[in-house]
Amino acid sequence: MKAVIQAVKDAKCTVGDRITGEIDEGLLIYFCVEKGDSEKMLPQFLDKILKLRLYRDENERANFSIMDMSKKILFISQFTLAASLRKGNRPSFDNAAPPDLAKDLYIKAMEYLRSKGVEVGEGEFGAHMAVSYTNCGPQTFIWEMEGDNFQ
Repeated sequence: MKAVIQAVKDAKCTVGDRITGEIDEGLLIYFCVEKGDSEKMLPQFLDKILKLRLYRDENERANFSIMDMSKKILFISQFTLAASLRKGNRPSFDNAAPPDLAKDLYIKAMEYLRSKGVEVGEGEFGAHMAVSYTNCGPQTFIWEMEGDNFQ
């Protein structure tokens, strides 16, 4: 499982002319499910994101999480994060999870985030999406947890 996490002032996802998800200040998360990933990984993986201390206190120290600040998440499925660029010039997606598993875990991940009280905007699984946002900071993080090493 992988995620690219970006602090944003705003973010919006559209498919064609339709807005599928939109948030004001919060996190834009690109989420990828890889071979070997499972539903049992979701709580640990997502709790790490929810507890990341990215927001500054009165002393300019990053001491507050998205939960502390009641921020929102725009959650986008992104299988291309599973790409390998090691050989040749065409990305290999051999490590991406099969679409049915990836979609199931994408939906369950959003359900989990919502169960924690987070407002979640979403993309559309498998669609050609246009994502626009204003990065804040900029703050961009990559979080990866491998299924075969999950405890």
